[in-house]
Amino acid sequence: MTSQITANISEITFDVIIVGAGINGAGIARDAAMRGLQVLVLDKGDFGGGTTSWSTRLIHGGLRYLEHAELGLVRESLRERETLLRIAPHLVKPLPILLPLYEHAARGPLTIRAGMIAYDMLSLDKSLPRHRMLTRDEALVEAPGLNRNGLRGAAIYYDAQVDFAERLVVENMLSAMEHGATVVTYARVQKLTSELKGSFTDAGQVVEFIDVRTGAAFSVRGRVIVNAAGPWVDEVLTTSELASKRLIGGTKGSHIIVGSFSGAPSTALYVEAETDNRPFFIIPWDGKYLIGTTDIRFTGDLDRVEIDDDEIDYLLRETNRVIPPSRLTRDELLYTYAGVRPLPYTDNKSEERITRRHFIRESPDKEGLLSIVGGKLTTYRNLAEETVDLIGRKLERSLPRCSTLFDVLPGAGTDHFQSFTEQFKRDSRLSSQANERLLRVYGTRAREVLKLATNDRSLAENFDHETGAIAAEVVFSFQWEMAETLADCLLRRTMVGLNSSVGVGADENAAAIAREYLGWSDTRVLEEVAAYRSYVERFQPSSLKKDRL
Repeated sequence: MTSQITANISEITFDVIIVGAGINGAGIARDAAMRGLQVLVLDKGDFGGGTTSWSTRLIHGGLRYLEHAELGLVRESLRERETLLRIAPHLVKPLPILLPLYEHAARGPLTIRAGMIAYDMLSLDKSLPRHRMLTRDEALVEAPGLNRNGLRGAAIYYDAQVDFAERLVVENMLSAMEHGATVVTYARVQKLTSELKGSFTDAGQVVEFIDVRTGAAFSVRGRVIVNAAGPWVDEVLTTSELASKRLIGGTKGSHIIVGSFSGAPSTALYVEAETDNRPFFIIPWDGKYLIGTTDIRFTGDLDRVEIDDDEIDYLLRETNRVIPPSRLTRDELLYTYAGVRPLPYTDNKSEERITRRHFIRESPDKEGLLSIVGGKLTTYRNLAEETVDLIGRKLERSLPRCSTLFDVLPGAGTDHFQSFTEQFKRDSRLSSQANERLLRVYGTRAREVLKLATNDRSLAENFDHETGAIAAEVVFSFQWEMAETLADCLLRRTMVGLNSSVGVGADENAAAIAREYLGWSDTRVLEEVAAYRSYVERFQPSSLKKDRL
């Protein structure tokens, strides 16, 4: 990380210091840098290493928010879904979703039909198809494994899926750095203080942080601080030594990952749980199935969130009920993951009724300290625009208009992505599997990975046969995408850590590549693999259980 810290970092007064490099922090950094602000981003871990990684990986309008009359949130989400389909076509893809209708369900056919019509009306400018209502027989053609008892029909509608939400963060951050932002990962904020000068615009907000990996201490100054730490927002505020009302009342969402199973649907299912009437998803994802999510109040350790046994039982039981041939047991689990939603604090609402809207809270006791509360993966770009507009007003500066609505992310750097894809495949000598994966993970940046593999044929060799990942990707992640650890490389750059074995096996291969091409010592190789496996234990992967037998 030290290489990320310039020698004069303590001598600069940044316009804005952003604490947190999840999707919201990355989006704010990109927008602010593109509008000419001098930006510093600090995160105690890696890009997208927190809540962003634990989502259901959907870019959606929030169909169920209609139940709570949050029409503005739905409209915003649907509009931002269209934006992401346009600016990140390599990462965000249309997803058909089947919603079965059953007798005695809490939401009847008329309610669902009304919701679908409203959903379509709120997205009249969308590029995706409108919903269709299906008869019982038509629903069974779409998903033959569905429970037939009480099945009345189904609705099919479209949202979008981002297989690798982590890459969305990486590309926003890469774009921010291309526009001059300074980004420091593994930087734990220790204290927020103020140095008041002649006027607010001259004031210095002082942020003290330590390099997590070396223990070195630093102080940096900024005119505005944006606390975008997600579930850790209140923790960051405690370092300001100010009395502050609690802002975050997070709820835990957990998922299970399984391979293909009997009766597995070819399209995503959005179904109502019998236990608590809460909707959940069964989604084809990355060659596997993602099932979730739960919604439970959480007050535990934010740095190690894991699924509970009751949540596993709940998701298995409800899946087996909806798809009787599945007969899923714990033995079929490949791994799990869980995270905490940074929702607004409230003590008088059920979990599902807590709003998913975002709020930008200004500290009443500290001028220039903004905290981001709530927010969705889908709406990060609009949240960023609102935040930077506010920063401009705080700085009394007339900023250029936001351009992130139209400016594509780095991996979509072409006006004709489909033409680029076809040309890339013609030029590449890699396998079709490798080509498809490079385009899917890196978009147009796949050219740079291919260049490494072309210049050194040994870098064209697979280091993970399941995904088809090649050695060049490991080198690329450290040299061009700011990976600092093996976990950064596998879980948030190459995405190999989300394969069926959570990267166990591939981790040793990747570390060997780093030894040969990045100069890692034998000691570092062993330490990185051990640290990686210790980290992924929280996923409860079957691969580690087998490894110990």
